[in-house]
Amino acid sequence: MTTTPETSTEETSEPETDAPPPLAGPPPLSPPPLTPPALDSRLTVSRWFLLTGAGVLVVFLIALSATLLALVQAQDARQTLVDAVDPAALHTLRVATAVQAQEGAIRGFGLTGEQQYLDAYRKGVSDERAAKDDIARLVPRLPQGYGVRGQILALTQATDAWRRDYAEPVVARTLDRGPGSLADLARPNLQRFAAVKTALDRQQAALGQLHDTARDRLYSAWSTIYAAIAVLGGAMVLAIVVCALIVRRAVVGPVARLTRQVRAVAGGDFDHELGVARPAELWELSGHIDGMRRRIMAEWQSSVEARQQLADQAEELRRSNRELEQFAYVASHDLQEPLRKVASFTQMLEQRYSDRLDDRARQYIAFAVDGARRMQLLINDLLDFSRVGRVSDERAEMDSGDALAAALRNLDARLTDTGATVTHDDMPRVLGNRTLLTQLFQNLVGNALKFRSEEPPRVHIGVRRDGDMWEFSCADNGIGVEPKYADRIFLIFQRLHSRDVYPGTGIGLALCRKIVEYHGGRIWLDTGGNAGATFRWTLPALGDPDE
Repeated sequence: MTTTPETSTEETSEPETDAPPPLAGPPPLSPPPLTPPALDSRLTVSRWFLLTGAGVLVVFLIALSATLLALVQAQDARQTLVDAVDPAALHTLRVATAVQAQEGAIRGFGLTGEQQYLDAYRKGVSDERAAKDDIARLVPRLPQGYGVRGQILALTQATDAWRRDYAEPVVARTLDRGPGSLADLARPNLQRFAAVKTALDRQQAALGQLHDTARDRLYSAWSTIYAAIAVLGGAMVLAIVVCALIVRRAVVGPVARLTRQVRAVAGGDFDHELGVARPAELWELSGHIDGMRRRIMAEWQSSVEARQQLADQAEELRRSNRELEQFAYVASHDLQEPLRKVASFTQMLEQRYSDRLDDRARQYIAFAVDGARRMQLLINDLLDFSRVGRVSDERAEMDSGDALAAALRNLDARLTDTGATVTHDDMPRVLGNRTLLTQLFQNLVGNALKFRSEEPPRVHIGVRRDGDMWEFSCADNGIGVEPKYADRIFLIFQRLHSRDVYPGTGIGLALCRKIVEYHGGRIWLDTGGNAGATFRWTLPALGDPDE
C-alpha cells in the first residue's frame, strides 16, 4: 500500500520536553559485614579434611613402613630358619649317624674280619664327609656370633683324630694279622670318640640356639605385622569417625542452623538476621545471604513507597483522563458548533453579497471556509485517536473480512473515482473490535488511494499464519515510502508531503498503530524494496493454526 505518513514537516516540529534521566540499575550487593576469618579461628571444611587426611596419612605411612620392615624381618628369619638352621641341624644329625655307624662297623671288622663291616665303615666315612660338605655350604648363610663355624671345625678335627688313632689302626692290623682282640685300642677309642660326641653335642646345641633365635625373630616380625595392621584398621576407623564429626560439626549442624534461619525469614520474619560462625565457607555464605536479605528489605521498602507513588499518580492520571474526556466532549460539541457557524455564515455572506465582492474577497471567504472544515476534520481525527481503548472497549470473536467489507463500503466513492482494484486473501476470524478494525482497514486502503501513482491503484490485503498470530499486509502500487521514514510515519502529526500536495491531518497511521497495539499486535512498514508500499501488522489468532 502506498501510504506516506501524513506529517508536514513545516507544521510538526516536535516540542522539547525535559526527558527523565535514565533509570539506573540496582547497586551491587554490599559485602558481608565481617572481616575474613582467620585460620586459627575459622577453618574451612576443606582444611579440616586436609588436616585429618594428613594425620591419617602419617599414621598410615608409619604403619605401612612398620609392616614392610616386619615383612622383611619375617622373610629373613624364615629363610634363616628354614633354609639354613634346620638343614644344618639335619646334616649334623647325619654326621652323628654316620659316626655311630663307623664306630660299630670298625669294631665288627676288627673282631670278625668280615668285608661287609669294612664296607659299612667306608660308607659311613663317605656319608659323614657328604654331610660335612652340605654343612660347609650352609655355613655362609648361618648368623655370626654363635660359634657354629668353630663347632663344625672342632667336630671335623675330632672325627679325624678318632679315625687316625683308632679306626685306621684297626683296619690296618686286621688286614695284616686278621681278626683279634681290640683291648689294646680301647682306651684311644674311648677318648677320641668321647671328643667326637662332645663336638656333636656342642654343634647341635649351637644350632638349637640358632633355631630358637630365628623362631623368636619370626614370631616377633609377625606380631609387628599384626600390630601394624591393627593400627591401620584403627586409623581408618578413626578417620571415618573424625570425618563424620567434621561433617556433623562443620557442615550438617551449620547448614541446619542456616536452614532454620532462612525458614524463619521465608515465614515472614524479615528482620531475622542470618549467620553461622563456622565453617568459613558457610560463615561467608550466610553473610552474603544476610546482605541480600537487608538489600531486599531496603528494595521492598522502596517498592512500597514507589507503589504508593504510582497509586497516587494513577489516581492523578484517572482524574486527568476524566478531564480529557470532558474536554473531548466539549471539543466534539462546543468547539465544532462555532466552526460550523463560521463556515455557514461565511458561505451565506458569499451567496448574498457575491455581486458586491471581488475575486480576492471570494478567495478569502474560500480560505475561511476551508480552514473551518479542516479544523473540524482535525478535531474529529483527534477524538477518534483519543477514544481508542476507552470508548467501545469491547472485543469479541469476529470475521476480519466483515471489517474489511465495511471499510470498502465507506470508501466506495473514492474507489470508483480512482478506478482502484482491491483484492484480498481468505480473511480469518480474530478477537477484535469491529469498529476499530474497520477504521484500520479504511485508513490503510484510503492511504493507498491517496498516495497513488499514475496507474490506477491496485491494493491487495494478504493474510498468513505466524504461530499464535495472524500477519496481515496491505500492499499497493503507489508512490511508496522511503525506508528511512519507516519509524517516523507512525508518529502523530508527522507528514512527508505538504498539505497542498496531499491533504490530511497526519493522524491516520498513528491511529492505525494505536488500534493494532490495542489489539495486542504490532504494525510496521515492509522495507523489502518492492514497488509501492507494503504495511504489515499482526493480530492474535483464535483456535488451532488450521482455523
